[in-house]
This record gives sequence, C-alpha cells and structure tokens, in this order.
Amino acid sequence: MKNRKALTVVTNHSDFENPKAAPTGLWLSELTHFYDVFEEAKIDMDIVSPKGGKIPIDERSLGFPVLDKTTKKRYKDSEFMALLENTKALSDIKDWSQYDVLYFAGGHGAMWDFANNEELNSLTRDMYEGGKIVSAVCHGVAALQNVKLSNGEYLIKGKKGTGFPFFDERLAGVKALVPYNLQEVLKERGMIYSKAFFPLMGHSVADGRLIAGQNPNSATQTARKALEAVKNL
Repeated sequence: MKNRKALTVVTNHSDFENPKAAPTGLWLSELTHFYDVFEEAKIDMDIVSPKGGKIPIDERSLGFPVLDKTTKKRYKDSEFMALLENTKALSDIKDWSQYDVLYFAGGHGAMWDFANNEELNSLTRDMYEGGKIVSAVCHGVAALQNVKLSNGEYLIKGKKGTGFPFFDERLAGVKALVPYNLQEVLKERGMIYSKAFFPLMGHSVADGRLIAGQNPNSATQTARKALEAVKNL
C-alpha cells in the first residue's frame, strides 16, 4: 500500500452549557483506539481541532473501568498526550488532498462545535467528493449531520450508518443536558440508522467510503473498517 495519511478531528468544546453539569470534551479512547490501528498500519496521522489549542478531555473517559489497557498506555505516554496540548486549527489545513482519511473522534463536546461548523462541512464534502474516506464514531458523527454534497443533498441521505443512540444518553446520565437527539437528527437527514441490539455494545457500519461507529466500544472496529477502505483506494 502506498503512503497514506489520516486527518483526525477532535473537539474543543468542554461543557454542557449548564453550570451544574460536569465538564465534557473528547472521549479519549475514541481517539486512541483509532490511532492505534492506523499507527500499526504505519499510516501517518495529524490531529486538529476546530479552533486549535489544548483539547479538553472528558474525565469520565479516564475513570475505571472505562480507561482500558491500551488507552491507559496512551494516557501515560507524555509524547502522545503532548499532541493534544496545542493542536493545529482546522484553518491551518491548506491542502486536504494530502489526506486519504478524515476521522471525527467523539465525546459530547462534538455535539456543539462539529455540528454547525461550515469549515468542517466544506472539508467533509470536499474530501468525500474527492474520493477520500470519511469516518466518525459516537458523538463525532455529529459532524456529518449537516454536510451537504454539491448536488444539495445531505451526505448521509440514503447511507447506512450509526451514531450514539438517544436511549444511551439516559444511561450516561446526560439526557437532559445534550443539545439535541443525535439519533433522530441523523434519521431526519436520511441516514439508514442502525444500532447494536444491546446498549453500549460495539457497532460499526460501512457504506462505501462512509464509515460510522456507534459508541466508544466501536472505535477499534470503525478504525479497522476505515483502514480496509483505505487499502481499496
């Protein structure tokens, strides 16, 4: 496989816009599991965020038993964590054609700064229409909801996919805090939505060059499907 490159986008948004709620941000394993798969395949990766700068990490993603062995290893790796201390801003990406994969990591913060970001929408459209892989997991799928193709249709219309289910927001204890029902929005935009039979089980869907994962437990299989798609470019 010729040299490939992936662009990973992580959230800058750190709160639920409710002073009584705990902070949020990036769900760390949704970045690290993808990173592990692509690093093992010797694919270079750049990590960016909408605004650039230090990335907030949702502390819930660091608690036991959420912090799995491989994520814990990354969390203790100062060189890796330094990548999140001062990320480049999306506007710093001048040539998207150098990338073969666009990946949106999740965490509840993504529901805010991924959803209505015209810069992200344009990047996603251009990369998808340019024959690249577009992938996202959990709340990172929020980045796909408002992307329209050049023909005016939503990117996800008629595509099989998934994203964090609204029922699971209750299990996470944040149903009253999220700004919208991501599952319903995806369906309204025309996604052929599916989810795992049991809550919090891993579930990943590939529809051509569009790949989505349901939750943190889906990040590795989402990355593997994205990697397989890259090999077919």
